[in-house]
Amino acid sequence: MNVIAKKMNIKIATILPYKENYTTRNAAAASLWVSDFFKYSKLKKNNFIFGSTSSKDYLGPNYININLKKLNSKLSSTTKQYCDELIKKIKGKNYNIIEIHNRPLVFGILKKYIDSKFILYFHNDPLSMKGSKTIDERIKLLNQVEKIIFVSEWVQKRFFQNLDHKLINQTEVVYPSIGKSKKLNKKSKKIVFVGKLNPSKGYDIYRDAIIQILDEFPDWRAYSIGDESRDKPVISHPNHDELGYLSHKRVLKFLSKTEIAVVPSRWEEPFGRTALEATSRGCATIISNRGGLPETSDHCIILKNLDPNNLYSEIKNLISNKILRKRYQKKGFLNVKHIIKENSVFIDDIRKSLQSNFKLNYNKSKLRIINIYNVGQKLNHRLYNISLGKKFTNGFIRNGHDVLEISDRDFIKQNREIGFKSTNAKFQEYLINTFKNYNPDFMFFGHTNNIKIETIGEIRNLNKNLVISQWNEDPIMKSLKDSKENIQKIAHYGLEVDHNFITTDPSVYLKQSNKINNLHFLFVPVDKNIECYDVYNLKPRKDLFYAMSHGVNRATLKKGKNDNRIHFLNSLIKKINGINYDFYGFENKEPVWGDDFYMALINSKMGLNLSRGLPTKYYSSNRIASLMGNGLMTFIDQKTCLEDIFSKNEIVFYNNLEDLSEKIIFYKNNHKSRTKIAKKGKQKYFKLFNETKISKYILDKSYGKNNSLF
Repeated sequence: MNVIAKKMNIKIATILPYKENYTTRNAAAASLWVSDFFKYSKLKKNNFIFGSTSSKDYLGPNYININLKKLNSKLSSTTKQYCDELIKKIKGKNYNIIEIHNRPLVFGILKKYIDSKFILYFHNDPLSMKGSKTIDERIKLLNQVEKIIFVSEWVQKRFFQNLDHKLINQTEVVYPSIGKSKKLNKKSKKIVFVGKLNPSKGYDIYRDAIIQILDEFPDWRAYSIGDESRDKPVISHPNHDELGYLSHKRVLKFLSKTEIAVVPSRWEEPFGRTALEATSRGCATIISNRGGLPETSDHCIILKNLDPNNLYSEIKNLISNKILRKRYQKKGFLNVKHIIKENSVFIDDIRKSLQSNFKLNYNKSKLRIINIYNVGQKLNHRLYNISLGKKFTNGFIRNGHDVLEISDRDFIKQNREIGFKSTNAKFQEYLINTFKNYNPDFMFFGHTNNIKIETIGEIRNLNKNLVISQWNEDPIMKSLKDSKENIQKIAHYGLEVDHNFITTDPSVYLKQSNKINNLHFLFVPVDKNIECYDVYNLKPRKDLFYAMSHGVNRATLKKGKNDNRIHFLNSLIKKINGINYDFYGFENKEPVWGDDFYMALINSKMGLNLSRGLPTKYYSSNRIASLMGNGLMTFIDQKTCLEDIFSKNEIVFYNNLEDLSEKIIFYKNNHKSRTKIAKKGKQKYFKLFNETKISKYILDKSYGKNNSLF
């Protein structure tokens, strides 16, 4: 049973660094993060924020302030005093998740006394913080915390300095984010610096450059927004105004009317929120190449040299070249990298994923996986070339995991031949004993009804950490009589497993049955070791290939059965005079399997991707992987909606029989266009849906990560 889907009432304690303001007027980095993500979180009802500040301007009733002034003990550090009070307020209050911002030392103390799951956030350089400076300290954090979140890749890289990067799976990068502005406002001739007015932020560089600019361009004005500082460089110019500290809201409003923003920081910025805010409000933004600043936007000007002359040149270029300036403004405004609503969903998904009845072993660098599918031993492995199960295994292994394959049908077949009275019971025993010996983290199976529900329950009792997912590639459209049976097969395990994967758009299934947990779309993968031909580079003798079967042991339909494809193909044959076609699996022409299948396939220039039933959104069998993956130009019905994935330059869509026959004849005679489409189609397919990427997607979804397929 999937607990993630049911247990949504998560109680969260968010802990800020003490003395850090949590106000709408004067929020520090961690507090501003919490404030922003709190507003958009679906879990904020039961999210309580703890901090210690003299400010009374709190966000709301969910903030709990700890007054450290009342703690007069000289025998303990402020951190220890803060933690003692936190323990009193949190322990025994049934908090499911404790989130600690920027204080690894606080985590180390609370972990000893509070039985909850922990998320640790780093807003600054981990190598400069107590509790994460050494390699041993950081390894200990990775072993004890459920998830570590960094505000930039730069901060993440600093944490993993001299560490095994295989452990990176336990961490995420979630950037400080912002809401998009509705429109690009009219700009005034303003240049602005936002930040602490000191040399570490490059304020002296700004000073020397801006004085030259204002002397040269007297119709422009410059501004400084930020806290006072004892070592503040002074800017003395009639066209410069020092505005002091402004609220976050007022800063954004000011930026929205400003032409140019400057962030020349010397300091290795963990992220550089100012640059993100400036580009999102349509400023042409100049930044230094320090820390995480380049990650804030893809549309900033990065200073080649961090000195006044270089900054002066870049500002002058923007002032002088209006077209260039407007281009940077528009691109930054339209292409905001870090959107608060999207990242809030991601943060909530991480929290939900920790609330299953098992600890997420996906944090491990290597998983043990049991993959159960029909290997096809009893058929002498003639299904190898179209085996999804084998592709999944290859993908898992290439992603660094260990895989044990079990062929359920072959086991039962072999034991039946030996003479066991109850082969299914023997299989359950075999499966349970295998689990005891192998102790997997993840179980994945497809197209089976040989696993008993009771066995799944017993397996879960053996390993509380186990995650189970199933897959199915058979059609589920209403137009097929077989669909009802297949829907029942999926539903049989649907509520017993954690995740379900189908090769049709999930909406098609849900219209017919909603008795299932966590349903995901799965596109049939290609595998570099299986789809290994480039037909567009060969000289096939045939024009058009199509192969189908009515079961692996039959070449013709059972009596009383019907298949709409036969009528379609017979009608097509009449319309494509002059086409040298090669069709298998109907009209008493036997199917081809194994290497014979591939030899026939690669001897044709084009392939027809025609599936059972009426064309349905995103549905396709493994046939599409065989055709496109081996470099045949492929035809498919437009009603499959695969235009969402492939363009007309990568696959050929047809509307009806007449349209298909015309296009077959056209592309037979147009070698250049045909080979171009075939090549681009294969390239696109391997880019989006290769076995490694698909297997990672399966694991990501199975462990609650927010990962889209395309």
